[in-house]
Amino acid sequence: MIIRKKLNWFRMLFVWRGSVLPEILPRLIALFLLSSTVVYFHGELFHYKIPLNIAPFTLIGLALAIFLGFCNNASYDRFWEARKLWGGLLIDARSLTRQALTLGDAEKNHADIQDFVNLIIAFAYALKHQLRQTDPGEDFQRLLKPEFAKSLETVKFKPAIIIRELGQWIYRNKKEDKIDTIVQVAIDNNLNRLSDILGGCERISNTPIPYTYSVVLHRTIYIYCFLLPFGLVDSIGWMTPLIVTFIGYTFIALDAIVTEIEEPFGVEKNDLALNAICQTIEDSLGEMMGKKIEKKPLDNLLIID
Repeated sequence: MIIRKKLNWFRMLFVWRGSVLPEILPRLIALFLLSSTVVYFHGELFHYKIPLNIAPFTLIGLALAIFLGFCNNASYDRFWEARKLWGGLLIDARSLTRQALTLGDAEKNHADIQDFVNLIIAFAYALKHQLRQTDPGEDFQRLLKPEFAKSLETVKFKPAIIIRELGQWIYRNKKEDKIDTIVQVAIDNNLNRLSDILGGCERISNTPIPYTYSVVLHRTIYIYCFLLPFGLVDSIGWMTPLIVTFIGYTFIALDAIVTEIEEPFGVEKNDLALNAICQTIEDSLGEMMGKKIEKKPLDNLLIID
């Protein structure tokens, strides 16, 4: 994920990194070349004049803009909900760690509490890897006991199994009278919120915007853009390639943004910085456990001056 300082209006015109322009530039070049060809032949195709004017494009453009706005809002809602879920994960991870440290004999049970905290951290990494369909083995090896890490190798829903292990830690400590019933209920409520976060992320990941919306939007944008030169050539002449490319940039860029933020858990420049969030959770809980954390750049988070 890229985070930039606010730029003045002039510098914003030339921003490259973090924009979708590198991705759509070949399409814009193709659109510019098509428009130039239309101007060269005065709107004729195989010696037949295409009888188009600006009127139908005005009506279609208005409808297309409304539909694009709807899809953009739907995609951003998914992105923002995902961000709130991961923000809630950080809050609940800190709350669970505080409860484990302050509602029992922390000095006497430090090793046991450290195992509990490592499970919380492992849950964050497991969720990230499940959403990105990557291998969590390396993170599990440094955070979990070898036998438990090995047992997770054949498990499909690893975060859910880690929540179960956290629950068993609570049960074991309650059985050994290290925590009372009130503390048990308080910690269990936070574990329920971890389950809610897991379910919310799975819902976003497994339920994309209906495919038919993407197909209709994509087709309409490109048909509109590639027919537009024929409607403008008689009225604006040689300016047609510039105007068509600019209009195409607006619609095609919005289409690309909708596609990019629809899946907020990926590794694109504008997706959520899950690596950085997991690292923040690990560092934050480590400091709560008394560890000294070295300052280092957050992975997957690019801050540009």
